[in-house]
Amino acid sequence: MVKKVGPYIWKTYKEVYEEVLQIGSALRAAGAEPGCRVGIYGANCPQWIIAMEACAAHTLISVPLYDTLGPGAVDYIVDHAEVDFVFVQNTKIKGVLDPDCKSAKRLKAIVSFTNGREKPEETNPPKPSNVCTIMYTSGTTGEPKGVDLTHEAAATCVIGLDLCMDQFEEKMTPDDVYLSFLPLAHILDRANGEYVFRNGASVGYYHGDLNALHDDIQELKPTFIAGVPRVFERIYEGIQKALQELNPRRRLIFYALYKYKLAWMNRGYSRSKASPVADFIAFRKLLSSQHLTILFPGLKIRNQLGGRLRLLVSGGAPLCPEIEEFLRVTSCCFVIQGYGLTETLGGTTLGYPDEMCMLGTFGVPALYNEIRLEEVPEMGYDPLGENPAGEICIRGKCLFSGYYKNPDEVILDRLITSLNVLQRL
Repeated sequence: MVKKVGPYIWKTYKEVYEEVLQIGSALRAAGAEPGCRVGIYGANCPQWIIAMEACAAHTLISVPLYDTLGPGAVDYIVDHAEVDFVFVQNTKIKGVLDPDCKSAKRLKAIVSFTNGREKPEETNPPKPSNVCTIMYTSGTTGEPKGVDLTHEAAATCVIGLDLCMDQFEEKMTPDDVYLSFLPLAHILDRANGEYVFRNGASVGYYHGDLNALHDDIQELKPTFIAGVPRVFERIYEGIQKALQELNPRRRLIFYALYKYKLAWMNRGYSRSKASPVADFIAFRKLLSSQHLTILFPGLKIRNQLGGRLRLLVSGGAPLCPEIEEFLRVTSCCFVIQGYGLTETLGGTTLGYPDEMCMLGTFGVPALYNEIRLEEVPEMGYDPLGENPAGEICIRGKCLFSGYYKNPDEVILDRLITSLNVLQRL
């Protein structure tokens, strides 16, 4: 029997706020003081975010734990960050209590989500310069690095994303729904979540099986999805398979509509105005029009993504230009690629969704960043040369404040990039 995703159960912001206060009170009652490091270990879920917000409310530093950095990564991070308390998902408890996880001995408590109601503690709001979280990244060599990110950096990033979306007249609203499935221990989903919370929108967490992500999409019907290229490659492959199953005449009609809309988009028309007819026939209205479903049976472009999507973000690696073009034309939503690092809180550059000349690029510097290319003679990189290339230098208030326990590493870890990346800027 195939297990299907059940209906989502929603909580209001007020309900979540009450839980945040209760969890924060439980931490304080257990001895957590401002500046204390608190680990969070588990898959994406409401409790993950509630634990994170409880830390922020009391100037505690959240430290995401994850084992994808390799064997022993959790043990290393708990020891290196000097984690005192940890929130652990049921499926991860054995890993923390494993005898091989020697650093677990330093933990004062594995935190329960049920305490804190009887002894409420006043919140202890942080200063902008206080460290909000220490996020570990693999870096280039050696052990994982702990990236210190302040509350000011997080707030700058979120407000900056708001301003970016204002440019496109696609501001997030309380009616929007974001599907969270990328690891919350990575910066992309973390930054997106904060952006959604700022605007009072809803977040639905996938049920834990990436192979069945399509079921989550169909149940939640999100308006905002962020993923890595492999996710969108699988969607593209599924649509291409459905296209090949059409008879030649219908397939010819589909591609004619595709090329027609693409031609008008290349002339500067937005994705919503390039060809309303093509959207109605092949892309947007397919599911709601019975006769058109007969014209393209089994092919439901927009509905492959839930039917309500209006913002799609790809990050983590370059998205194939062919797939990006296809999604821009057929998804009837804003498709944005970005470039960023844990050290820059994600979106350092962002593509403009209706600028087809940016297809296959990472766009331009985000409003809250300044970027320049610096010459690296020993590597043959010259920003003013025939083939411009150079070291990427980034400045802005959204940057990290240093590497935990290794401040000199900021100078040593130079972000040398390839010509391919620089051309995308």
